[in-house]
Amino acid sequence: MKSLWLIPVIAYFLGSIPFGYLIVKLAGGGDVRSSGSGNIGATNVARVAGRLPGFVTFLLDGAKGYLAVWLALRWFHADVRWTMIAAVAAVMGHMFSCWLKFRGGKGVATGLGVFLPITWQAMAAAVALWLVVLAFWRYVSLASVAAAVALPFLVWGFYAPGHAPPLSVSAGSALIAVLIIFKHRANIGRLIAGTERRFTDRE
Repeated sequence: MKSLWLIPVIAYFLGSIPFGYLIVKLAGGGDVRSSGSGNIGATNVARVAGRLPGFVTFLLDGAKGYLAVWLALRWFHADVRWTMIAAVAAVMGHMFSCWLKFRGGKGVATGLGVFLPITWQAMAAAVALWLVVLAFWRYVSLASVAAAVALPFLVWGFYAPGHAPPLSVSAGSALIAVLIIFKHRANIGRLIAGTERRFTDRE
């Protein structure tokens, strides 16, 4: 019988795979952390290596989050508490990757991926909000923070319409939202100062 403690361990190591770093490295672009914002996420990969590598990074970062939760749901037959533990572990793996000296990305794509098998409706609403904010203001960071702020409320509304979700779901979504906002603290400072780069800006 598989031990439940393996769920967060496997989820963390899945989340820790630094796809953005690897994609830029394999494309001959060097260390993405030394260019642009220094982040390994899709936005910086797009700035450094082009939009296609950025898009591939986004998909793979989302996929590893999805797979971590899917395994918790299917392979281990975990209850919702362990599912949320896997979700948090995968996001933390992306943000604090053991392969990059516990540094990593900001968790937006991986956060989207972990919630897709839990409540895809909430993620669809979060993506719609992200797109609207990006279309109006052209700041990926602002769109990401807005979606993160809305995340716990969207999960509350869509997880079990008409009923409050389990405490583990509410707590897990709130924790992931706080982590994403925390990782954007430098962006928030630049937004306030008026020095944040828009998405169309390149180095």
